[in-house]
Amino acid sequence: MMFIGFDYGTANCSVAVMRDDAPTLLALENNDVYLPSMLCAPTREAVSECLHRHWQVPTGSDENQQLLRRAIAFNREEDIPVTADSVLFGLSALAQYIEDPEEVYFVKSPKSFLGANGLKPQQLALFEDLVCAMMFHIKRQAESVLAAEIRQTVIGRPVNFQGSGGEDANRQAEGILLRAAQRAGFRDIAFQFEPVAAGLDFEATLTEEKTVLVVDIGGGTTDCSVLLMGPKWQGLADRQQSLLGHSGCRVGGNDLDIMLAFKQLMPLFGMGGETEKGIAMPSLPYWNAVATNDVPAQSDFYSTVNGRFLRDLIRDAANPQHVARLLKVYQQRLSYRLVRAAEESKIALSDQEQVATTLDFVEAELGQIISQQQLAEAISPPLQRIQEQVSLALTTSNVKPDVIYLTGGSARSPLLRAALQQQLPGIPLVGGNDFGSVTAGLARWAQTLYR
Repeated sequence: MMFIGFDYGTANCSVAVMRDDAPTLLALENNDVYLPSMLCAPTREAVSECLHRHWQVPTGSDENQQLLRRAIAFNREEDIPVTADSVLFGLSALAQYIEDPEEVYFVKSPKSFLGANGLKPQQLALFEDLVCAMMFHIKRQAESVLAAEIRQTVIGRPVNFQGSGGEDANRQAEGILLRAAQRAGFRDIAFQFEPVAAGLDFEATLTEEKTVLVVDIGGGTTDCSVLLMGPKWQGLADRQQSLLGHSGCRVGGNDLDIMLAFKQLMPLFGMGGETEKGIAMPSLPYWNAVATNDVPAQSDFYSTVNGRFLRDLIRDAANPQHVARLLKVYQQRLSYRLVRAAEESKIALSDQEQVATTLDFVEAELGQIISQQQLAEAISPPLQRIQEQVSLALTTSNVKPDVIYLTGGSARSPLLRAALQQQLPGIPLVGGNDFGSVTAGLARWAQTLYR
């Protein structure tokens, strides 16, 4: 029976198996081992119906059964055919959304929402279906690569899913992941902290014991663990004595992208301007437009009430043509594209002094020049939050690390690396496979548990 390490990430998903005592990541989309965490369907309801009708996935709880009944009725009423190919994932999902943003249901990073406070039972059921659909698809892809059934998995999880909510939020989120994985067909399911998993992959390279500070900056969360590592710990199923301290918060690469979009792109849409009477424009609609990892903010921005408010804002604005661009974002549901443009600029600024960000999907020739200095200013608040987590992990462990192991999608950022080296001078900072280290470590832990 096969087992996998499963990194159900905020930005990307990936899975790995152990071959000859080494982790191997499996191709999930177009020979790429990373599947962007995106899903697209004709309607929200098509996801639930596709799971049941075409993939024969068990429905689970009473709440999910009610969701399914409502979904089937809605799709029938709206005359929306649901086929086995109606739900798309990864770059295919993104391409479909870019082609027709108004007419499709698109979700990026469902993991961001799993620990959210105040979710109603029907929202929890929907998120469970979304996660289950992605897990089912990924499991099926992995099984086709391996030509074998996969029944056992270790799934990575952040130290804290949510900034507030504490253990209640963590239980809620892990519960959604567990039920989704069971429905997707996994029989044995275990969880491991993502920074611990990343550390396990680094540990395989050590020849002597070291105290390691693992800093894992993913798409949605930053997680830190202080661990004793070395040959004597490898392969032990009980690692409690080696885990010296943890910290985690819901700030990650997505937050850097959102802050950059807010600070540098939103002025093109009227933010910071005035009405004809000289009153400052409200900033909240601009924040809600780009806060793609915040359910209430996005619900508020795309509400009918906000549509009317934006039209009133255009009427009153000193530069109505700028605010009209924000109305277009509202009408064509362009939030994700704005944040993606900011993300692409952030990546380009890793090795360029400045970059020209183009927003021609909003208006021809609309764009902005962004410099490294402007990026540094924009991401300063989330960067401070990340540094606070490093301090917290070191305080709880009460030891000085021998080495910092930096991993995660944002680990390549020169700004981030410089901030950590300034915070902890004299401690060597090493990196690994920025995207694959968590997955590789999860596969190693799966081997320890299931071999």
